[in-house]
Amino acid sequence: MWLFQRHKGTPSYLAQQEKVVVSMPHGIEVEDLSVAFGHAVALDRVSFTAELGEYLLLTGPSGSGKTTLLRCLNGLIPHTFPARLSGRVIVDQLDTRQHKVAKLAERVGFVFQNPEVQLFNLTVRDEVLFGPYHAGLSTAQAEREAQRAMEAVGIAHLAQHRLNTLSSGEKQRTAIASVLALRPSVLVLDEPTAHLDVPGSRLVLNSVTRMCREEGLTVVLGEHRTGAVSRLASRMLVLEEGRLIADGPTRDVYARHDLIRRLGIRRPADEPEQPWESLIGGSVPLPSTPPVAELRAVEVAYGEQRILQGIDLAIYPGEIVALVGDNGAGKTTVARLLAGLLKPQKGQVLVAGRRPRPAGGEVGLVLENPLTQLFCSTVEEEVRFVLDNLGRGDDRSVVEALNRCSLQPLRRRRVHALSCGEKQRVVVATMLALEPRLLILDEPTRGQDWGHLTTVMGYLQDATRQGKAVLLVTHDYKLVHRYADRVILLRNGQIAADGRLRQRQDSEMKAPVLPLPNEAATLA
Repeated sequence: MWLFQRHKGTPSYLAQQEKVVVSMPHGIEVEDLSVAFGHAVALDRVSFTAELGEYLLLTGPSGSGKTTLLRCLNGLIPHTFPARLSGRVIVDQLDTRQHKVAKLAERVGFVFQNPEVQLFNLTVRDEVLFGPYHAGLSTAQAEREAQRAMEAVGIAHLAQHRLNTLSSGEKQRTAIASVLALRPSVLVLDEPTAHLDVPGSRLVLNSVTRMCREEGLTVVLGEHRTGAVSRLASRMLVLEEGRLIADGPTRDVYARHDLIRRLGIRRPADEPEQPWESLIGGSVPLPSTPPVAELRAVEVAYGEQRILQGIDLAIYPGEIVALVGDNGAGKTTVARLLAGLLKPQKGQVLVAGRRPRPAGGEVGLVLENPLTQLFCSTVEEEVRFVLDNLGRGDDRSVVEALNRCSLQPLRRRRVHALSCGEKQRVVVATMLALEPRLLILDEPTRGQDWGHLTTVMGYLQDATRQGKAVLLVTHDYKLVHRYADRVILLRNGQIAADGRLRQRQDSEMKAPVLPLPNEAATLA
């Protein structure tokens, strides 16, 4: 028996509260679910149930079907995304095939991988207020729900900020708040920490956990960066090639060491609890060679909002540099300056001693949202297009570029039918084909499992041995720890630290490779 809130004259998730006791066995029932897009099978006879108030972590390699499964839970498949679907999905007593997305949205809150697709108001407050206000609440009630949701994800101080001035992480938290403001019965999150800094991730995940325990909210969270989530989720589902291959208590699934290693699933020890300032140690000796790229006394502002204040930094040949910091610190702005997409109000930006030009070939930039850089029909056409523009579009070069990012099996796949991680690897492949002096990857772990990411990073390491430079704009501690030669911390638009990770220094003194943490000790 479960305690619910029923509301008179409005959807069941909002308005005046009348408490009733309702008997309901499951929040989610998925029975023999199969989904295919054309000839490509995305899900193959998936079955599971989730109790009310249960917190499920869904993971698996890139392209394994996670996003497809999540989109089935709120009816986007089959009502919005055309697909062949068989089996049954029941969410909060509603059959997703028999009810439209609008009806399901009254009970199922959904947050996309790319937060921008569900943001359409001018300010943060307007966006979060929109849902409860149009659900029939009074202005005062709607404002209370919006304020509660903004505080839950730590963006109350951004209430009056325009959405187009936010960082990707701030947009992601806004999207989450706009869904939480509706008080759904089921919350579906597709990579909610992909753009979030450590404090933001902790705040969002703890808020979701509290709602599970106190309000009976059922949560299904799809994620590659599973370290922090795995400490909170009570149950773990693992997909591989569209099939559900593991389903059980999180601790028990992690105890299957061979499976975890084979699929490259991250473990609880992969995310830090300490702030970056405490992790960055002494300075790195700078080479005598001229830098590949420089920022000299650079200042940038959007209107009255100052983003960068007197930034001086240099990136040298052969380096993998990680640019880290909280959401809104200015990391993506630095990336766009180096790529020639922005001009500073003050100071100089130099690449190979010259002002950078967009598409000049000196800098390759992989943006956070890969869709903005893809416009051909198939994977092979996308890579071939770039090489043809360089006059190097022979078959051998195309095959080499595809192999670098594990894309050869997908070469004939339509680009827009790929998973987010696969799309990102296509963009990385095209940028590698350019052979730029500086390659910038903005949040490269978005949509990527650790196995595919390791393959890509191996090629980037090879590029640095040939004198190239790599800049990783990231919140991912594991990526930084394993691959960065140097870490630059941005704080409030200024460089707060520049050096090597302390733990990286310690591990290199003891052994060339840091051993993986012991699962039993981590989960104890």
